[in-house]
Amino acid sequence: MTEQAIFNSIKKALNDAPRNQYTAELHLQMIKYADELKSITAKEFCEGVGLKSSFGTEFSKMRNLTQRLRAAGLDTQLL
Repeated sequence: MTEQAIFNSIKKALNDAPRNQYTAELHLQMIKYADELKSITAKEFCEGVGLKSSFGTEFSKMRNLTQRLRAAGLDTQLL
């Protein structure tokens, strides 16, 4: 899947998320695509998805958290 296809998929998931679940959905999507997006910066992620640059911190946190979740047995392919 290309970066642009991933960004489009994330945008759709965020648009479809209930208002009170937006941030949770954003975190889930960040974890889901962490492997595919490991070579981009937080700034590039925010620009690609159309988010404020302040969400870059969340992207970095979720990428780090994904490593720990995977070590604990999470299969991100199932998300």
